[in-house]
Amino acid sequence: KNALENYAYSLRNSLNDEKMKEKIPEADKKVVDDKVTEVIQWLDANQSAEKEEYESKQKELESVANPVLQKVYASAGGADGMAGGVAGGMPGAGAAPSSSSSTDQGPKIEEVD
Repeated sequence: KNALENYAYSLRNSLNDEKMKEKIPEADKKVVDDKVTEVIQWLDANQSAEKEEYESKQKELESVANPVLQKVYASAGGADGMAGGVAGGMPGAGAAPSSSSSTDQGPKIEEVD
């Protein structure tokens, strides 16, 4: 429940952020904002819903918001404002850096007498 609520409110805050307002077409903003409002109203009316229902609602909201956010990131080069995990984490973010040497054996240990 908390994850869905946090996601919905942070998404709403991002949509209302001045930097984001300039980058999101009004029609897309309205679609996402309407869905956020719907989810928040659903949350208020369904305080004792099952975990699966909350997860389903979050996926529903993500399916509306993610394409819009991906367009914004693509046009902005992904370097702006709401990188704080609002989009549920961008794919590839936080991936381990690749090793330039695939034969790395780890640290060399020498015996000392």
